[in-house]
Amino acid sequence: MDNTPLAWRERAQLWLRLGLRGALALGGLALVIWVGLPLLSLLSPFVLALVLAWLLNPAVRWLQQKTNLSRKLISMVVVILVFAVIVGVLFCLGWMAVDQVRSLFANQQSLLDELMDGAARVVNSVQSWLAGLGNLVPRGVLTSGEDLTDALLDWVQGLDISGWLAEMAGQAPSMVTSVSGFAVALVVFMMASYFITGDYPRLRFELTDRVPMVARDFCRSVKDIFISAFGGYIKSQLILSLGVFLILAVGFFFMGQPYGLLLAFGLAVLDFIPIIGAGTVMVPWAVIDMVLAQYGEAAALMAVWGVIVLFRRFAEPKILGDQTGLSPILSLVGIYMGMKLGGVLGMVVGPLLLLVCINLAKLGIFRPVLDDLSLAAADISAILRSGRKPDEKKGA
Repeated sequence: MDNTPLAWRERAQLWLRLGLRGALALGGLALVIWVGLPLLSLLSPFVLALVLAWLLNPAVRWLQQKTNLSRKLISMVVVILVFAVIVGVLFCLGWMAVDQVRSLFANQQSLLDELMDGAARVVNSVQSWLAGLGNLVPRGVLTSGEDLTDALLDWVQGLDISGWLAEMAGQAPSMVTSVSGFAVALVVFMMASYFITGDYPRLRFELTDRVPMVARDFCRSVKDIFISAFGGYIKSQLILSLGVFLILAVGFFFMGQPYGLLLAFGLAVLDFIPIIGAGTVMVPWAVIDMVLAQYGEAAALMAVWGVIVLFRRFAEPKILGDQTGLSPILSLVGIYMGMKLGGVLGMVVGPLLLLVCINLAKLGIFRPVLDDLSLAAADISAILRSGRKPDEKKGA
């Protein structure tokens, strides 16, 4: 490209294109935030039913070819079986979780006393350890350490667990309302799953037949990108989190932990969040056990955490690497930007959105914008270097 500035007509067209593209991008973003997301939340049972119908369509089509039965009949049987399996698994897990929660509330006073006693023992151990350093550390440092441990003990003793439980009990009516709304949405989701699965070929034809071929090919490419990014990443993370949950549940079972299922579920959720992981709880827990001279439990916790680390070390590259292809530095960028923009949820969604943008860029969607930006930069550079008016001819 030469260093000749663009003519005013070309420059006007260039900046008009950039302005229109910027306005369309901002308008699309505002439409997604203020219209798309609320609409998606409103129609979430039907959207989830459409996703389930898309997942079940290959199985329903195969059964229809093998049995020559009505698609609606096969769809009903398949949907009922799927929901029966899901409800059965959730019922078993929920029953165990409710039993442990009920036991937790029934023994809240003893647990609170045990927590206070454990905190006091930790503080006393730390104070004894600091006292043993009296000949090595200046007195001012020891005084600060003792003040810190006393403040920690006062904070633990001042915890109002009963008030927190009473506040949760006061929110019971709103929780009942939420559960009722969830039950209605669940029924709508189940009915919509049957209707959409039964009519999936016709609905798909009605939708795609009215779309031009060029737009259809473009939408298919974008759909493949989103499925590859979101589906692959979420599926791999769910598999890893399920593996971590099973390791924790088995480890807590052999440790004799009375609330092992709840702890395993909570730590598996933490492990799903990038950077945080189960070690943020298990390692301090093991350190506290060592301070309290409970070396067996500390060793068991570190052993379970070690198994989790080894599992992630060997399984994550195989499960996650082929699904996304996102480099570690780009994953870190996506996690950090997502955390800044959306908190904990943004940490999970950030790498996905970054991966989608990268794949869309590879598809060539942003190529015209990049070409116009490059042309605008070259034009500005040429104007600054020439020292002449943009339309001035070389021979004038």
